Amino acid sequence: MGNSDPAVFPSTNVEFPHRVAIPPKQPFVKFLKSSLKETFFPDDPLRQFKNQTPTKKLLLGFQYFLPILEWAPRYTFSFFKSDLISGITIASLAIPQGISYAKLANLPPILGLYSSFIPPLVYAMMGSSRDLAVGTVAVASLLTGSMLGDVVHAAENPTEYLYLAFTATFFAGVFQTALGFLRLGFIVDFLSHATIVGFMAGAATVVILQQLKGILGLEHFTHGTDIVSVMRSVFTQVDEWRWESGVLGCCFLFFLLIARFFSKKRPKFFWIAAMAPLTSVILGSLLVYFTHAEKHGVQVIGNLKKGLNPLSITHLAFGSPHLMAAIKTGIITGIIAMAEGVAVGRSFAMFKNYHIDGNKEMIAFGMMNIAGSFTSCYLTTGPFSRSAVNFNAGCKTAVSNIVMAIAVMITLLFLTPLFYYTPLVVLSSIIISAMLGIIDYNAAVHLWKVDKFDFIVCISAFLGVVFASIEIGLILAVSLSMLRVILFIARPRTVVLGNIPNSTVYRNVEQYPVANNVPGVLILQIDAPIYFANSGYLRERISRWIDEEEEKIGLSGETTLQYVILDLSSVGSIDTSGISMLEEVKKNVDRRGLKLVLANPGSEVMKKLDKSDLIEEIGQEWIYLTVGDAVGACNFMLHTYKPTSLVADPVTDSESRVNNV
Repeated sequence: MGNSDPAVFPSTNVEFPHRVAIPPKQPFVKFLKSSLKETFFPDDPLRQFKNQTPTKKLLLGFQYFLPILEWAPRYTFSFFKSDLISGITIASLAIPQGISYAKLANLPPILGLYSSFIPPLVYAMMGSSRDLAVGTVAVASLLTGSMLGDVVHAAENPTEYLYLAFTATFFAGVFQTALGFLRLGFIVDFLSHATIVGFMAGAATVVILQQLKGILGLEHFTHGTDIVSVMRSVFTQVDEWRWESGVLGCCFLFFLLIARFFSKKRPKFFWIAAMAPLTSVILGSLLVYFTHAEKHGVQVIGNLKKGLNPLSITHLAFGSPHLMAAIKTGIITGIIAMAEGVAVGRSFAMFKNYHIDGNKEMIAFGMMNIAGSFTSCYLTTGPFSRSAVNFNAGCKTAVSNIVMAIAVMITLLFLTPLFYYTPLVVLSSIIISAMLGIIDYNAAVHLWKVDKFDFIVCISAFLGVVFASIEIGLILAVSLSMLRVILFIARPRTVVLGNIPNSTVYRNVEQYPVANNVPGVLILQIDAPIYFANSGYLRERISRWIDEEEEKIGLSGETTLQYVILDLSSVGSIDTSGISMLEEVKKNVDRRGLKLVLANPGSEVMKKLDKSDLIEEIGQEWIYLTVGDAVGACNFMLHTYKPTSLVADPVTDSESRVNNV
């Protein structure tokens, strides 16, 4: 392919008039604007405002931040009937779970009910998911308890601990809202699927182990969350075990597991599993009340204060010496809660074929946690178990959250004294039952089958959480995931391409054994962007490919190697280190008496090649649209010119080409 003339290959006598174009230059401001838009606004949320009147833009703006304004005018009575049933169903699950998870966080049980009242109302107005049921979650509760418990003992300083919990919730909300407004939701994507599977399984295991305190009726228990500390605490207090509590806990746990198993086998009876926790609370309370079991070692909740959420905005501990611990707790629990909530919301949205905006969800989560921190709530999100019940109950809109909140409000106003005799062992059974559903064995097996490294990440997260701590397990898993990303970047794949017989298609010779090597031509494909992190590796790897090819040709006595074609179709971008690498590769190839040929470089690569003057060094006549074009030109040269003329222009003028043909 010459500088001005199309190439004509002697074997086909077909012209290829197209060459790789250099994209037109654009102003820096325009380029920067385009790059920022692709990074932070890939879904182009502002397109709906185009060509609209100012009044319409204002209305669309309100609807964007308050989705309830969009769907409320279309709300029907048939929707309300479905949402009413769903709301009452999830309320029956939210009340016992809320009380249980608050105890898990070492907080007063009433906070679990408070957290199921205000946050769902906020989410109903700002959330974009129709199926998400808002409430407290076990993992975030355990994280709150373990991280804040490291600096303040909940039993010795309950007031300070409570205020730090509100403060951590506030910072979690601020962090989530900031990520949503700044369009930084992609940060959550660094928590890979393997990381979440392992971390959640490990956290569920730790939560289950923590419930041995309630099952065995122990009054003193370790503050550590690792399995060694828990087992030591359990077996050094054998004389403190309460058989009454153990028998009661095992019976209720068996009942909950049977109810869940039956609901899984018969999805139409999902409400049995949903009602089982509240049924357990009622039965347990009646049993304790009539048998006076509280006098025989069965611990009960005790008095729960009636009334709605008291304001806690004045209790945020900004002046506390433990403020940094609260901030750290808020950020970590906020990330975990946000990842779970967005993932659950997207999963159910996929089933019903609608879209939710991850950044808007983060804003909704953040605002409901900020509002919660002002009204005596701790961290909330969209837990899978509650959302699954909401989905199966046939909810239509977020009104199901409003119905649930109203049910919780009625409970707070009138029914809290009924929970006085609720045994703690029943709450432990409810938590264990819920946590067993989080441990996903099938997902771990699937990871092992599909990707061994992902399985290692998963197991590392699990073991780190179980044998060290939740924070260490999370850090370990994220670090391994980041290491894999770095390895992908620093050690990209390079493969040799061959020709599929009777075609102009070139594919990896390892994947397609039928692909034939082209005599005298080495075709290499680079499967990643070229950056400073991998430029040195690629330089050495390309050199080694050439050495291996020349050695193989020397042993077989075939045609000597003359051309090296780099297929850049997968190279989306390149930096200055990558440009320097290509310059060094060209010099190395030239020293060997070979010719470097490029195939299908993208627009960003061509821009950099042009600005660095590397196109002139390589020669634009040696840059082709496809590998097939490049191979055709190389074959044309091999059949037409002597090896000593390889460095010359392959098509210096039209007349010589025609004569050669």
